[in-house]
Amino acid sequence: MAESVFPVKQPWEKTRMHRKTVLNNGVRIVSERLPHVRSVSLGIWVNTGSRDESPLENGVSHFIEHMSFKGTRNRSGFQIAKDLDAIGGLSNAFTGKETTCFYGRVLDRHFPVLADILSDIFVYPTFQSEDMEREREVIFQEISMVEDTPDDYLNVVFQSLFWPDHPIGRSVLGSTETVGRMDQKMIREYIRKYYIPERVLVVAAGNVDHDEMVSYFRPIFEEERDFSIDNPERTLPSTSGGVLVTHKPLEQVHFCLGSDAPSQVDESRFAGALLNTLLGGNMSSRLFQEIRENRGLAYSVYSFFSPYADAGLFGVYAATDAKNMNSVLEITQNEIRDLCRGQLNPSDLTAAKENVIGGMFLSSESSDSRMMRAAKNEFIFGRYVDYQEIVDSIERVTVDDVVEMANRIFGVDQIAFAALGPVTEEDVDQGCLIYH
Repeated sequence: MAESVFPVKQPWEKTRMHRKTVLNNGVRIVSERLPHVRSVSLGIWVNTGSRDESPLENGVSHFIEHMSFKGTRNRSGFQIAKDLDAIGGLSNAFTGKETTCFYGRVLDRHFPVLADILSDIFVYPTFQSEDMEREREVIFQEISMVEDTPDDYLNVVFQSLFWPDHPIGRSVLGSTETVGRMDQKMIREYIRKYYIPERVLVVAAGNVDHDEMVSYFRPIFEEERDFSIDNPERTLPSTSGGVLVTHKPLEQVHFCLGSDAPSQVDESRFAGALLNTLLGGNMSSRLFQEIRENRGLAYSVYSFFSPYADAGLFGVYAATDAKNMNSVLEITQNEIRDLCRGQLNPSDLTAAKENVIGGMFLSSESSDSRMMRAAKNEFIFGRYVDYQEIVDSIERVTVDDVVEMANRIFGVDQIAFAALGPVTEEDVDQGCLIYH
């Protein structure tokens, strides 16, 4: 069992300590002690998500997440809920494209109970047939809810256009067809293949003792279980441009456009984050000010930057009346072209840096955010990443870096564009989708 200790050097947090222990089978246990808080956030993570699923398995990671709360060898689904409520705990789970997490936050004195509940959920779920049938119907309703929510459904459509024929472009929820075919055998085989110790991470942040945490989790996670001996590698997604318009009788047109962007390990991701802030990431951003404040053409308009382990996506979303769609596209085109041509005031970049840095430190006051940040850094970088290291990287970004990033993202022949609403492809002025 190997251990590394990373003392944090920030002068404003001299008492905080980040520690990591690797169990004999490869499971990692990470803690970040925050003695000034009364809470502890605990997450049990596995480095797998929808991008690891085959077409027939699409949605199985999400199904496993749901089913894990329906009963274990030690608790019924009702008992899980009752035990969490009895300690005033906040607990949930989520499935993403690359990770699945079961987490909770409680007062520090209730940490042993939370650890017992979450480890029970993660290690000993039973996946009873009758529970599966009931939860399958719940997931069908969740899929229908997304399809009835235009911006959520557009995101699914857009990513399938941008990353065609690759699991990273598919919905995390799966479809009614794939979820309808799932059974115990598929679920248990997926767990055997992907919930292997090397992919499992236990993380806590708050008023927690690392040694006590390791003493509790080690016998549970080192217990002999049937896992695949292989650690499947992920395939690199390829991107695609094009226009996809889905006609639907809505009050507005919802559209999304975007292109390839840096990954989570690309040093230029900091320029990408600042470009996002400047273009559409807050209320003073160019798109928000010009489209919403100055023209009144949209209530919701923003840009987004979604980096993954080995790929990234930068995009713009807006919802507007059908008659205003091309006007909004033209304004978006003009604002992006201005950035690509270097029309960026250094003072605006400075303000964007303060916005990003401020948001990072405000988030750091939450034990949940600390726990999730620690997990992300361990999965992506295999180490603790100091806050000052991030600040220094942000501060090094220049105007030229942001301009170069804008040209890298939008200086392509064809970007991806998806729209949902009362329009057809013929209604889209595709000349507004060229930025160079």
